[in-house]
Amino acid sequence: MNLLLLLALAALPDGLLFHASFEKDGKATVAKGNAQLFSAATYKNNPAGQPGLAAAPNVALVPGAGRNGSGALRFNAKNENAVYFEAAKNVNFAAGTISFWLRLDPNKDLAPGYCDPFQLTDKDYNNSAIWVDFTKDERPRHFRLGVFGALKAWNPTDIPPDKNPAFNNRLVVHKNPPFTAAQWTHVAITHQGLGTPTGTASLYLNGTLIGTANKIPEAFDWAPEKTKLRLGVNYVGLFDDLMIFNRPLNAAEIKSLGAN
Repeated sequence: MNLLLLLALAALPDGLLFHASFEKDGKATVAKGNAQLFSAATYKNNPAGQPGLAAAPNVALVPGAGRNGSGALRFNAKNENAVYFEAAKNVNFAAGTISFWLRLDPNKDLAPGYCDPFQLTDKDYNNSAIWVDFTKDERPRHFRLGVFGALKAWNPTDIPPDKNPAFNNRLVVHKNPPFTAAQWTHVAITHQGLGTPTGTASLYLNGTLIGTANKIPEAFDWAPEKTKLRLGVNYVGLFDDLMIFNRPLNAAEIKSLGAN
């Protein structure tokens, strides 16, 4: 680990579980669990991925393309393959913070359809999942945080999202987000108490609180050994510095993190 990286890590808030800076082979520089970056043809049936990006031809590790001259993940075209880290021990499912950086113009770079730069789940977007996405139809494309417990608990009759108020109640929406191809945008998600009557999750962009999804009471039935940190679902653009903390950082810590 080089000196600059050591100094950067020392300046981070306490509680860091995982940090992928996307240098060289893509392995995480800090990991309480598996540090390996994996790819697979699809997420269906929870496949055993292969190390590296061989199964994701539209994704590459690019030296010098990241923040501060470091490496980054570049999604060159709409990514329909699985690119992920394993979540077991790298995530505190009870409470935590997810932080990463994106660089893209969503209204020019993204292909038609929904795009999820990040998902934490072992099932699907609506079933024990935390994610952020760009919407498909709006201009500018909205950026959303979604937080969903067990599907049968919050949507027992499987009502489609566009007809289900319970779906919208689990979202935080920014209708004019600040993403641009000219600079990096910092994304942070905090969560605590999910699966209890006081469960919440919050979305920050460039250190500013966008909103909080409150009262997410249904259980999250994650199987940690199957849960993935899914990267770049249908995404086109740059992705850098994925960090996971074992506690919800406060607003000042998130602002500082986004300024580093």
